[in-house]
Amino acid sequence: MELASRLDKIPPYLFFEISRKIQEKRKQGVDVISFGIGDPDIPTPRHIIDELTRTAQDPPNHRYPESDGLPETRKAIADWYKRRFQVELDPNKEVVPLIGAKEGIGHVALCLIDPGDVAIVPDPGYPVYSVGTWFAGGECHFVALEQSRGFLPDLAGIPESIAKRAKVLWINYPNNPTGGLATEAFFKDVVAFAKKHDLAVCHDAPYSEVTFDGYRAPSFLQTPGAIDVGIEFHSVSKTYNMTGWRFGMAVGNAKLIEALTRVKSNLDSGIPQAIQYMAIEALSKTSDEWVAANNEIYRKRRDRVVSVLRDMGLTVNSPKAGLYVWAKCPEGWTSAALAAELLDKHGVVVTPGRGYGAHGEGYVRLSLTTPDARVEEGLKRLQGWRIPAAPPAR
Repeated sequence: MELASRLDKIPPYLFFEISRKIQEKRKQGVDVISFGIGDPDIPTPRHIIDELTRTAQDPPNHRYPESDGLPETRKAIADWYKRRFQVELDPNKEVVPLIGAKEGIGHVALCLIDPGDVAIVPDPGYPVYSVGTWFAGGECHFVALEQSRGFLPDLAGIPESIAKRAKVLWINYPNNPTGGLATEAFFKDVVAFAKKHDLAVCHDAPYSEVTFDGYRAPSFLQTPGAIDVGIEFHSVSKTYNMTGWRFGMAVGNAKLIEALTRVKSNLDSGIPQAIQYMAIEALSKTSDEWVAANNEIYRKRRDRVVSVLRDMGLTVNSPKAGLYVWAKCPEGWTSAALAAELLDKHGVVVTPGRGYGAHGEGYVRLSLTTPDARVEEGLKRLQGWRIPAAPPAR
C-alpha cells in the first residue's frame, strides 16, 4: 500500500523518539534519569481527583459529551480568565474546551490554512505548530528566536512577500523551550503586524501560571485589539499537574472559536464530562497559595539544575517561567552530540535543541518535572564533571 505523501515531511514526534531511546537503555540495564519530557511528576490535587470520583458515578456523564463542552465548563474558563487576566469572554462564543491544548493547536491549522498558504512559525518552537500546518497542506516560514533578542521574533525582518501570503502567526510565551518572556510592547507589535497583514495570531500560553521570582505572565488577550485577531491556547495540564487528564481550552476571537469548534465537532466527540467537572474544580477552587507552593518545588529544582550546568561549563539563563532550562552547548558541540554524551556516560537524558528547529541547534533542554530524589541523583552524576573540549568520535 502507498501512504499519503504528506507524511514524507512529518518526522517522528520528538518525545516519542526520546521515550524509545530511554526504553532501549533501560533494557540494557542502565538506570536512566530523564530530564527530557515536561510531564509534571507531582500528583493532581486531591480535591480535583475527588470531583472526578464523585461525577464519574453520575450516569449522564457516561454518555457522549458535546464537542463544545458543558455550558458550565465554558463559564468556568471565562470566569478564570476574568479573575486571572481581567479579560472578559463570552462563554458561548469566545471559549471552546479542548482535549488538551495540543489537540486544538493541531486542529486550528485546518481552520486557517489552505494548500500553499503560509504559517509564520517560531524556531525553536513546539513541533505541533509546523506539523499542523503541513497536515493542512500549508508551508512554514520559520522565524528565528535568538538569545540576543530575548527569544522574541523579529517581526520587522519577515519579508513582505511572506507576510502577504501568511494566514497565521504562531507565538508562545512564556516560551518553550527557551524560557523567553513576552513584553507588553511585543504583544502590541504583534497586534499591529496581524492587522496590517490580515492574519490570525495563535498564542500558545500553557506556562503562564508556572512562574518564579515574582514574575506574573500576561495573556496576549489583555493587549488592546488582540481579540480582533487572536486566539489563545491554554490548559490545566501544567498549572494543576493534570497532563494525563487531557483538558485544555481555546479562547478569543469568536470567528476563530466557531471555526475550531466546527472542525472539532466533525473529528472528535468532546471531553468526557467527568473530566470537565475536574477542570471546573481546578479552575474555580484551587487556591493561588497551592499554585505558588507547586511552583516553589520547580523553582528549587531550577536553581539546582542551573547551578550544576554552569559548573559543567554550560551557559545558562535562569528562567523566570516554564518547566525547562535551556542551556547553550560548549563551542564545537552539537545538541545531539552533547545529549548522546550525557546519556552514554552518565545515564542522563536531555532533549537536543535541534528537535525544536534549526535555530535550536547549539542548545539542550532540561525539564524540571523529575522527582526531587531523581533530580538529585542525576545532578550527582554530573557534579564536578567538565564537558570535554571536543565531542568524542562516534
